[in-house]
Amino acid sequence: MTEIKHHAYLFDATRCIDCRACMVACSVENNIEMDKTRIWVSGVGVKGEFPNLQRATMVYHCMHCEHPDCMSACPVGAYSKRPDGPVVYNPEKCIGCRYCMNACPFGVPHFDYDKGIVEGAFIDKCTFCPQRIDVGEEPACVHTCPTDALEYGEREELLKKAHERIAAHPERYIQHVYGEFENGGTSYLIISHVPFEELGLPTLPEKPINEVSETAVGLTLPVALGWGAALTAVTVGVSLLKKKSAAEDEAEKKPEAEK
Repeated sequence: MTEIKHHAYLFDATRCIDCRACMVACSVENNIEMDKTRIWVSGVGVKGEFPNLQRATMVYHCMHCEHPDCMSACPVGAYSKRPDGPVVYNPEKCIGCRYCMNACPFGVPHFDYDKGIVEGAFIDKCTFCPQRIDVGEEPACVHTCPTDALEYGEREELLKKAHERIAAHPERYIQHVYGEFENGGTSYLIISHVPFEELGLPTLPEKPINEVSETAVGLTLPVALGWGAALTAVTVGVSLLKKKSAAEDEAEKKPEAEK
C-alpha cells in the first residue's frame, strides 16, 4: 500500500514582492473573476522611511488546517479533510448557513452573495488545486510565483526547509514557523521578517479551537438536557397538582349540591 504524503504550502514573506501574479493565476485556473479570487493580500505593504524601507506583504488563502474549524462547525458535512493535506468543500451539500465563516479563525470562507439562494448557496475558498496536484503538478499560485515566495511540497520537508532558512539567517527572520503548531497545525506554513500579526495572522494556541468548542458543547448539552428534564418534571408536577386541587374542590362542592 502506497503511503500518502501530507503536502503543504510554504510562504516566505521576505520574498514576496506584492506582484499579485498568484491572484491572477488563481482567477484563470478556477475561472473566477479577479474580485472573487480565492487569494487575497494582507499586511502592511511598505513601512519605514526612505532609504530604510521594509516590505511586509502576505499571500492569504485557506490554511487547510489539520483540525478544520469549518468542518467541525458544518452541520451537513460539506467540508472534509483529505489525508494529503487539502480541506475540501462540497457545494452540493452546502445549505448556506455560513457557520463555517463564523468558525474559521482565519476568516477564510466567503459567501457568494451574488449567487445566494437563487443559484444555490456557495462558499468560496482556496481548493488547493486538486485538479493539478492530483496529476503531479503544483497549485496554480505556486507555479506562477516569480520569486519562489510560495512553495509546494511535503509538509515535513517544507518545515525542515523553513527551519534551516531561519537558522541560516537569524537576523532576517522571526524565529518561528507559523502554522507548524497554531490551531493544531496547518498545511500553509509561513516564515516572516516582521511579526505575524503585521501580516494579518491571528495569535492562536496550539490546541485546536474546535477541540475546545466541541468539549464545551459536549459539556453543555448534558446540562441543557438536564435542565430540560428538570423543567419538564416541574411543569408536569405543577400540572398534576393543579388537577388534584381542582378535583378536591369539585369533591367538596358535590355534597353541598346534593343537599
